[in-house]
Amino acid sequence: MHNLSMAYGGDVATLKKETAPDELELVRAFVNTADLEDDEEELDSPAAFKAWLLEVGLLGRGADVVEPDLRRAIDVREALRALLVANAGGALDPRAPVTLDQAARRAGLALRFAPGGTSRLEPAAAGVDGAIGQILARVAEAMSDGSWARLKACRRETCAWAFYDHTKNHSGVWCEMAVCGNRAKAEAYRRRQAEA
Repeated sequence: MHNLSMAYGGDVATLKKETAPDELELVRAFVNTADLEDDEEELDSPAAFKAWLLEVGLLGRGADVVEPDLRRAIDVREALRALLVANAGGALDPRAPVTLDQAARRAGLALRFAPGGTSRLEPAAAGVDGAIGQILARVAEAMSDGSWARLKACRRETCAWAFYDHTKNHSGVWCEMAVCGNRAKAEAYRRRQAEA
C-alpha cells in the first residue's frame, strides 16, 4: 500500500506532494522502513539495514552492522514514530524521549561551527551510531526551523505511516485521506451505530 512510486504510477508531482522537504525526507523514509499496516519490515536483518544506510549515504561500505545495531536502530525508529504520533495529536509514549536521548549520547552529537560562522549538530561517533546521529541531527534542525510539526504519523493506529502535512492549516492527520481517512470515518460510523 505504501510504496509511493508504485501507488502513484511514478507521477512526480504527486510524489513531491507526499515527501517531506529537504533533509527531513530522510527521517520520514527511516520511519517508513516498517509498514505496520502490511506487516512489512524493510530492516529485517543487519545486512538489510546496512544496505539501507548505504543507499541513503549514511554509512561507508567497510562499516559493520550487527544485530545489536539493528535492534537499537529499530528502537530509535519507533521512538521517532512516537514523536510523529504526538505531532498528529496523539499521546506521546514517555519512553520515546529516553530512547532518543540515549541514541544521541551514543552518537556523540555536538554543535559544530563551520568557518563561515554557521553551526550544525554532528555526530562524533562513526558507524551505525554516527548514522543514527545524523538522522537525529536532522530531527533537531527541523524542530528548530519549525518544519518538524508537519511531519506526522497517520492517526490510524494500524497504519502510523509517516507523512509530511502539506495542508495550509497543518490539519492533516491521515497519510492518505482516500484510504486511511475514509477507513477511519467508516470505523467511527460503525462504532456510533453499534452504540446507538
